Amino acid sequence: MRNVLPVLTVVIAIFVLWYAGAVALNAAWAHDKAKRAGVELTTSELIADTMSQKKPKLPPPHQVGAEIWKTTGAMVIKGKAFSKRSLLYHTGITLSSTLLGFAMGTALGIALAVGIVYNRTMDMSVMPWVIASQTIPILAIAPMIIVVLNAVGISGLLPKAVISMYLSFFPVVVGMVKGLRSPDHMQLDQMKTWNANSNQEFWKLRLPSSMPYLFTSLKIAMAASLVGAIVGELPTGAVAGLGARLLGGSYYGQTIQIWSALLVAAALAAGLVGLIGLFQKIVLKRMGMAR
Repeated sequence: MRNVLPVLTVVIAIFVLWYAGAVALNAAWAHDKAKRAGVELTTSELIADTMSQKKPKLPPPHQVGAEIWKTTGAMVIKGKAFSKRSLLYHTGITLSSTLLGFAMGTALGIALAVGIVYNRTMDMSVMPWVIASQTIPILAIAPMIIVVLNAVGISGLLPKAVISMYLSFFPVVVGMVKGLRSPDHMQLDQMKTWNANSNQEFWKLRLPSSMPYLFTSLKIAMAASLVGAIVGELPTGAVAGLGARLLGGSYYGQTIQIWSALLVAAALAAGLVGLIGLFQKIVLKRMGMAR
């Protein structure tokens, strides 16, 4: 109960601020309609209007919730869970590029980290470039990646996955470098006294020591990968995916559609990060690093 109460308090505060913001931002349109109709709105009428506008500046939570239900649960009941009007369909499209980009980014990040730790030349040359790569805005580089890959005949899922990889490999590199270097000199000297070679040192000491750092990095990388997948859908003019829903909503002023896609994306990220956290507990417990 002590853990639930703080979370519940924060959630209630968010909803209160959200509703208050909806009233404040949507009031101008309500007053404008009333002025053109030659009537004066009471406070209750004003609040009621701001809660039910078709294209509000800030849709209130119940409108967003109704849109999510209409495009998910209601679609499932109708047997149209994966129709192009269903958020589940668009979520699946984004999820596929997210997971592929995450896998590619994780593999690249771990490979670079091992090279940086074991090769001084890579440490001095590659690491600065890895850091510099993250100073380029993803919105600027995403269209370039799409155009270059399309020029060589690669389209569809892979370009979006490459953008996801671009965002997700960096936290893995940084976390794994820190983790692989976490054993202290005493532990390394102990391995030398046992006449352990580099491979044995890596598998028996450095890699197990890096696991807590790796899983922390993977959580950040997963969230970054989802962002990359959504961003990758924007410059392509995609008709499917959460990015496409955001783009379509912005074209036609459908703020409710935009917010519903955003909340589904946030829920997807939370679920994926939660799965990594669960896997982390299982692995670290089996390794004797957690209770």
